[in-house]
Amino acid sequence: MIDWINSIFDKFFSLNPILLSVLFTLFFAGMAFMALFMRMKASKRPLTVRKIMMPPVGMATGFFMFVIRDIQIPWLGALTAFLVGWFLFAYPLILGTKFEQVGSDLFVKRSKAFLLILVVLIVIRLALHGYVEQFVTLPQTGGVFFILAFGMILHWRLNMLLRFKRMTRGTNAGTAGV
Repeated sequence: MIDWINSIFDKFFSLNPILLSVLFTLFFAGMAFMALFMRMKASKRPLTVRKIMMPPVGMATGFFMFVIRDIQIPWLGALTAFLVGWFLFAYPLILGTKFEQVGSDLFVKRSKAFLLILVVLIVIRLALHGYVEQFVTLPQTGGVFFILAFGMILHWRLNMLLRFKRMTRGTNAGTAGV
């Protein structure tokens, strides 16, 4: 089964590298705008533990990409990418995420700053992509940025969870959606 997946992967990545880079950039931009749209939609519904933690849980399934040999990266590189996401890229999201209480419910406050933060993170990611690609293959670059994004989102969401728990301590809202 893995060999079959690897053969499809090899055919896909034998395409023109510039075309692949453009396709991946468009895919990433589409995912970023989808995340922004989902964030705007989610701000209309009260927060729950489940809504806070499902994005990193769902994203964790992406680690299956590393069964493909061409995406595998050294452990030190993976750890570095995770720590860069955790320590550098998560903080703008953490600082840009505010809660507002309406009755006994907590909502994520809509923020124009969040859109700006997301756009700046996309621009930085695109700039770094070309640099990182000088040292590893295009598939490995995708793996590096996936790990970076996972570290960023995990730190951001864990921070949201801690603030949510603090703000809902002593109310029933903290147990909703567990």
